[in-house]
Amino acid sequence: MEYMARPAKPNGAVAERNPKRTRERILSAALQEFAANGFAGARVDAIARRAAINKRMLYHYFGDKEHLFREVLRRKIAERQASAESLSGDPAESLPFWFKLSCKDADWVRLLEWEALQEADNQLIDGNSRRALATRALGRIRQQQALGYLAGEFEPRHLLLAMRSLTMFPMAFPQLTRLIMGRPVSDPHFQKQHAEFLRKFAAAFQPAGNRRNKTNFEN
Repeated sequence: MEYMARPAKPNGAVAERNPKRTRERILSAALQEFAANGFAGARVDAIARRAAINKRMLYHYFGDKEHLFREVLRRKIAERQASAESLSGDPAESLPFWFKLSCKDADWVRLLEWEALQEADNQLIDGNSRRALATRALGRIRQQQALGYLAGEFEPRHLLLAMRSLTMFPMAFPQLTRLIMGRPVSDPHFQKQHAEFLRKFAAAFQPAGNRRNKTNFEN
């Protein structure tokens, strides 16, 4: 049961309660607040204001700030997992895709940066579940190596780390990107050029035979 109904409509009628929609509003507001201030700096009052709900309602749905943060993480990770499952495994497809997704999802990148600054050597929230997801991602890398999409000479963990770095760095460090490229990350021309660069650079991760065949085909 919600502690507070939605604000009255302009005609004086009370809006219909919708727990699912309320949860969505809270999670969306929480992502914005955590991305702007990190877990330590985020305030439940501010999240409630962003979501246009009573603070008690937030506690009713999510318990406390840590549980809310955990739900935000799980929601975002689930979205990205669904995207990962739809990819073929060809780095020429996946690298540009993940870069474009990072450009569209700046709040997620900022959230991870805040976590890196504030958690440092501390235990990650929901760490066990996230380690399990990392293990699944490594399993996909090994499968792609077995199928010939990725070179078997690369250790999977370093390969995964390199791919994450290539696709997230511009959004994580927009000031360095602008210094190097002379354009902001938000510039559509830069995004198009970098996606094309990643498509071509993907050959560096592929087996030598695939690289030669692709080069001959493109020439």
